[in-house]
Amino acid sequence: MTVQVRWLIFGCLVLVMGHAAMAQSLAPRAYVITPTNANAITFTWSYYSGGLNFNGTIPVTGATGTYSVPILSYYHAFGLFGRSANVTAFLPYGVGTFQGSVFGTERQIYRSGLLDATFRFSINVRGGPAMALPQFVKWKQKTLLGVSLVVIAPTGQYDPAHLVNWGINRWAFKPELGYSRRWGNWVLDAYGGVWLYTTNGAFYSVPDPQPQTEKPIGSFEGHWSYDFNKLHCWASLDGNLWFGGATSLNNIPNLATRQTSSRIGGTFSFPILKHQSIKISYSNGTYVRFGGNYQSVSAAWQYSWIGWPKFR
Repeated sequence: MTVQVRWLIFGCLVLVMGHAAMAQSLAPRAYVITPTNANAITFTWSYYSGGLNFNGTIPVTGATGTYSVPILSYYHAFGLFGRSANVTAFLPYGVGTFQGSVFGTERQIYRSGLLDATFRFSINVRGGPAMALPQFVKWKQKTLLGVSLVVIAPTGQYDPAHLVNWGINRWAFKPELGYSRRWGNWVLDAYGGVWLYTTNGAFYSVPDPQPQTEKPIGSFEGHWSYDFNKLHCWASLDGNLWFGGATSLNNIPNLATRQTSSRIGGTFSFPILKHQSIKISYSNGTYVRFGGNYQSVSAAWQYSWIGWPKFR
């Protein structure tokens, strides 16, 4: 196997986390392992159009938005207790226009600012030992089991006097169990997790901001993908389901805000140069009871390397 082919394979495997972590996210091959000391810098541009979710605690109807979210992320793989592990940090920025009816009056606003920083830690617990590149290129995946923890820190732009904010003004945590199984060129991925939220102490409310809490949100995600070996790329069919998340404002629950929704989409990832890869994805809401009724398209460029980068 040539060095160039090794890099192409690595690029296709790593380019799996192009989005900031959300209950609605679709991330194929999130638990497929990479060599130890592997690194990747990814720039993702995502475009969204459709309905907005204000958690049902403010009097906004027919809310829609058209916005883009560029995301800069850094990925690093390492060995932990002999198992393959990795960490990823995401820094997103949002720009968009939003409109809706507030107290019967149509309003439109523009927002530009930082979203909350997101961090993900993942470790393989079965089928994926920590391996350097020479061992990794000879290894063949069968069944992988992994666990991960996503943490969203309240670092984004937030003003309790605004209806629309890029930040959520609270911490969010998502523990998850992931499964990946390969049969030849086919790969099946399935994940199950739960989002847990702290209190937003200053949620928008008239006349004064009020504390808002939200129940946990359960999430399931599945992907069926295929490798095109001669082209060193892959494509996948993606889908998810999430439920829960009823909110309370100042300890008054609103059961109408309980979510039960799903999305479906597709992803295509391919290498372009020795260290570089591109990923393109699209998704849309399928069943939407509350939240998630929007379309999204994204494109991600990634530069990956083993050890210290060699920009040449």
